[in-house]
Amino acid sequence: MAEDLVSSVPAPLSRDPQWEWRPSVQSRVLGGALRLTMRPLIHHAPSRPLPIRVARRALDRAAGLMPTDRRVRVERVRDPHLRTGHVMRGEWIIPDSADAPESGAVLYLHGGGYILCSPQTHRPLTTRVALDTGLPVLVPNYRLAPEHPFPAALDDALAAYRWLLERGHDRVVIMGDSAGGHLAASLAGEIARTGLAEPAGVVLYSPWVDLSCELSVPADKDVKDAFISPFAARRVGRLVAGREIDPRLHLLTADWAALPPVLIQVGGAEVLRPEAEELARLLTAAGGRVDLQIWAGQMHVFQLLNRFLPDADEAMRETAAFITDALAAPDQGDLTIVA
Repeated sequence: MAEDLVSSVPAPLSRDPQWEWRPSVQSRVLGGALRLTMRPLIHHAPSRPLPIRVARRALDRAAGLMPTDRRVRVERVRDPHLRTGHVMRGEWIIPDSADAPESGAVLYLHGGGYILCSPQTHRPLTTRVALDTGLPVLVPNYRLAPEHPFPAALDDALAAYRWLLERGHDRVVIMGDSAGGHLAASLAGEIARTGLAEPAGVVLYSPWVDLSCELSVPADKDVKDAFISPFAARRVGRLVAGREIDPRLHLLTADWAALPPVLIQVGGAEVLRPEAEELARLLTAAGGRVDLQIWAGQMHVFQLLNRFLPDADEAMRETAAFITDALAAPDQGDLTIVA
């Protein structure tokens, strides 16, 4: 789908990694190993509250064993004075180098299917963003399903965005991976609807755009995804939605207004690729400027492995360049798409 869009838009704003980058040996080996081990486990994983809580604790403990880069300072955030009535908790990651504008910041919304993970599990991404851009990164510990179905996570993300604005960070780039990508896109739409100061840019890694998985289920038979099972994702999606379906969950049927510049990075070998392509099409049809990068042969949120995979390292460099350009832009100007 993305390739079809190229002929109808102006020349690309940046190089397209799908054509210039080939998957490394490391990423091919890792993808094959995960396909044989993790994917079967995820496909059959139960979606009941007790196993989910056990998985959360295991992930957080594993993340706690990984050292944090000493070039950043991690401060705990706990602010009860926000509009949701819920105490905002999270991490404020501050790089030693302060090269970026004082008003600039990144709001990072972690993935995990809206049911797993935390700011700590995503430090390989958030600390790298802070180091590459020189920007402080706020990572809210938003409420998770099934205990807190949507829109609890969106309410917390909006509160975190207001937290940044109230502290003088009026040039904010919103980022998110997987379910956090869905949350980041939902937040950008909510910001536009509520009339808040718009973000400088939006970055989505392998966004889980459609929680009903209508596009990813048909793609599953054609794509050798390393570990995402759209059937398991569909079960999780029902937990996230809860009993009352919030219309803001449905990104593919939303009435999009033009957003600030958007960067979407998605692996060429993941079942969520069609969802990312469709979101890019919808955003550009609404007048948005979208840089859609399809990384050939890569798996879901491969950027997490930026310390080990050259592919992920290069993707993070592309991200930093996009963020730098977005913050430097005086206005959004005309909008286009790169695919």
